[in-house]
Amino acid sequence: MPTLATVALVLVGGAALVACHGPRPAPVLRKQTYTYKTVGDCEIKADVYSLPGATPRPGILFIHGGALIFGNRGSVREHQLERYLDSGFVVIAIDYRLAPETKLPEIIADLSDAYAWARAEGPRLCNLEPDRLAVVGDSAGGYLALMAGLLSPRPKALVSFYGFGELTGDWTRRPDAHYLGLDPIGAKDARSAVGNRVISESPTFPRAIFYNYCRQNALWLWEVAALDPDLDPLRLRLLSPARNVTKEYPPTMLLHGDRDSDVPFAQSAGMAQALAEAGVPHRLLRMEGYDHLFDVFPEGWPSDTQPGELEDGTVIAAYDEVIAFLDQYVGSSS
Repeated sequence: MPTLATVALVLVGGAALVACHGPRPAPVLRKQTYTYKTVGDCEIKADVYSLPGATPRPGILFIHGGALIFGNRGSVREHQLERYLDSGFVVIAIDYRLAPETKLPEIIADLSDAYAWARAEGPRLCNLEPDRLAVVGDSAGGYLALMAGLLSPRPKALVSFYGFGELTGDWTRRPDAHYLGLDPIGAKDARSAVGNRVISESPTFPRAIFYNYCRQNALWLWEVAALDPDLDPLRLRLLSPARNVTKEYPPTMLLHGDRDSDVPFAQSAGMAQALAEAGVPHRLLRMEGYDHLFDVFPEGWPSDTQPGELEDGTVIAAYDEVIAFLDQYVGSSS
C-alpha cells in the first residue's frame, strides 16, 4: 500500500487551493493516489482527499469532464474540493479510460469498478462510510455521474454540472454551430492528436483538437461509443440515463448554464423532466446567462483569463446549494 502523504496545501491542476470566504489557514489535507484498476499496461488511478481524524465520513466520488476524450482526476475544482472537505466529506477523484481508444461501454465499466472500489476500500483508506457515497461530475463527468444512478447499490445522491442525459438528438447527430465557428480541422490533424494506446489521463491539448473535429463533423458519438443513432437505438437507450430513470433513481441535482455552447441546456432540462415523471427528488439550477464551464470561467468560455469561480457570487451561491443538497440527502460530518 502506498505511503500516506500529508500536505499543508494541495495543488490541484497546478493551482493552489485557497479559501473562499477570506484569508484563513489552509486546512491540513491528506491526498493519496491509488490504482483502483489495471487494464493491460494502463493503470487507472484515484486521488483520495481527506482531513485528519478517525471519524467515519460520507464521501463524494468525483468524475472529471473532457468529452470522454481528455482530462484527468486532477481537474477537480479547487473551490469545490475545499467546500466538500470543509463540509465533512471525503473526496475520491477518479480517472477512467479515454475515447476514442476505449469506447463508452468500457468507460462505464471503469465507473462501475471505481464505485465498487471506493465502497470496498474507502472505509480502510479514508474512513469512508460506503452507504453515504454521492457521485458528482462535470460535463462528460456529469453524464457519468448520471449513469452512476443506475449502479447497484445506488449512490445516495448525484450532482451533475452541465452534463447530459441523452445521447441521441440533434446535438450529437449534426455538426455543431459553435464548433463550426472555430477554425476547421482536417481529419489528419485530428487523428494525430490521439493514438492507439489505451490511456486513462491526459492534458486538454492536443486531444481537444480531436473533439473539436468530431463536433464539426457530427462524429463524436461514433468515436466515443462506436454507435450509429439510426442503427443502434436500443443500445444508445441503455447508455442514456434519462431513458432509464425509475423511482429507485437517487436524488439528483442538475446545474447548467442556459447559454451553454457545448452541451445544450435542454439536456439537463430533459433529465429533470424524466426525474419528475418518475417521482425522484431533484433540483435543476438554471444558471441564467452562463455558458459551459461556468464554474471555471463565469464570464464566458472559452477564455484566456484565469479561472474566476472564487470571485463570482452567483457561482459561489450555486456551490452553497450543492452543499445543502448533499447535506439533505447524504448528510455530513462537519
